Amino acid sequence: MLAKRIIACLDVKNGRVVKGTRFENLRDSGDPVELGEFYSEIGVDELVFLDITASVEKRRTMLELVERVAERIDIPFTVGGGIHDFETAAELILRGADKVSINTAAVEDPSLITRIAETFGSQAVVVAVDAKRVDGKFVVFTYSGKKNTGILLEDWVREVERRGAGEILLTSIDHDGTKAGYDLEMISFVRNLVNIPIIASGGAGEMEHFLEAFKAGADAALAASVFHFREIDVRSLKEYLRRNGVNVRLEV
Repeated sequence: MLAKRIIACLDVKNGRVVKGTRFENLRDSGDPVELGEFYSEIGVDELVFLDITASVEKRRTMLELVERVAERIDIPFTVGGGIHDFETAAELILRGADKVSINTAAVEDPSLITRIAETFGSQAVVVAVDAKRVDGKFVVFTYSGKKNTGILLEDWVREVERRGAGEILLTSIDHDGTKAGYDLEMISFVRNLVNIPIIASGGAGEMEHFLEAFKAGADAALAASVFHFREIDVRSLKEYLRRNGVNVRLEV
């Protein structure tokens, strides 16, 4: 049985890590290179770097910053934000990213998923899916949660898997930054639709929330502010999860 993963997310704007609530009201949380190195040392399983305004502002991810982070860490590193084409995705992988995360570009050109997967392997492609409830249904949003695509979540995650994505980074906009817990209904909903790994995102506030996400069907759980502001200790979290029957990697 594969170990469940704990993932730290660095939401980056203008070269600094930021964190907000429901994608708004951003506040500074530190230097991405320093935080990346810190997480690598304390037992986080993977790191996700998201340039959260890149898609909105039509600019590419800050390649130099990606390179600096990759040089300082020894855990899998996913980069997303502003990846509009295959060339940018390829350059990020060549600069040190183990995986690329695509969201807006994947919705606008689903063939991009397949092209990256065929070139670098499915394990290199994470499709980030931001969704929220609209009239009782889960609907996909793009451009950092600002554009309602009108696409139903169930239709999109099935297509993502069919096109070769290695995993889905599933963010509930309703729960993002609230610290009220992951969107268990959404996680379970998607778990019943696809076979590829699901990374739960949006809402972590307590250790129990991670346990709930794994029980709902997540293969990994991502968090940002609770790690950035040291509200949850990663080793203590993993020990808690293991005591509650979750298979996680513990550093000796």
